[in-house]
Amino acid sequence: MPIRFASKPGLVAYLTAGDPDLSTTREIALSAIDAGADVIELGVPFSDPLADGPVIQRASERAVAGGTRLVDVLELAAELRVARPSAGLVIFSYYNPVLRFGIEKFCETAEKAGVDGVLVTDMIVEEADDYLVHLRRHHLAPIFLAAPTSPDERLKKIAEVSEGFVYAISRTGITGAQKNLTADAGQLVRRLRSYTNLPIAVGFGVSTAEHVAAVGEFADAAVVGSALVAIIEKSTSEEAPSSIARFIRGLRESPSLAGAAALAR
Repeated sequence: MPIRFASKPGLVAYLTAGDPDLSTTREIALSAIDAGADVIELGVPFSDPLADGPVIQRASERAVAGGTRLVDVLELAAELRVARPSAGLVIFSYYNPVLRFGIEKFCETAEKAGVDGVLVTDMIVEEADDYLVHLRRHHLAPIFLAAPTSPDERLKKIAEVSEGFVYAISRTGITGAQKNLTADAGQLVRRLRSYTNLPIAVGFGVSTAEHVAAVGEFADAAVVGSALVAIIEKSTSEEAPSSIARFIRGLRESPSLAGAAALAR
């Protein structure tokens, strides 16, 4: 199923699968979709998550300690697909778990589970030819990270091979909530626009309604991750689904125009 954003800005919600446990992740994901998330990124917990900040690293540690494996995440995706047929589902992983699972087996299982797209954070586009063959054979949208430091030639290549949406990193560094967005994000989206008509989603540091509104000024969707994971970390399993739903509904509320304008600069 193609990834779609029903309204602008769309909302992509990242969750670390298995934190605090798979059953709770399922309930949180359903609540997030019902509250307005267009796409759920199911993060595969990994012991060495280099691109992730401390909040998501702790979530990965908890999920790994709980025994969550890639196959469990794919089974969770299948359950979500049945429960919410129209939601976008993306597997968010590092390459090592996929490689150990087997790239062809991974793609075949993901397709059967109803997954729409795959984002492997450490898969660089210059070395992705074989990876892309497997994904396309199984109708999985390849999603790549585009950074402010990427040269135009690399952005062009990312735009050419991406499907679903292009993930624009708002700044260099690791994931994590920030007080303000940087001007790098808008500049990066403008550069990407010259190479693609795909939706462009901005992530890394997006954590408030003001941020989401500011992203909507120049991009198609906002990706929220660490802020959601931090709420889950502070909540009980019983509280987490409703807490996430309230937070996501809050992200859709209109912030003050002054705040949005300041962040958009």
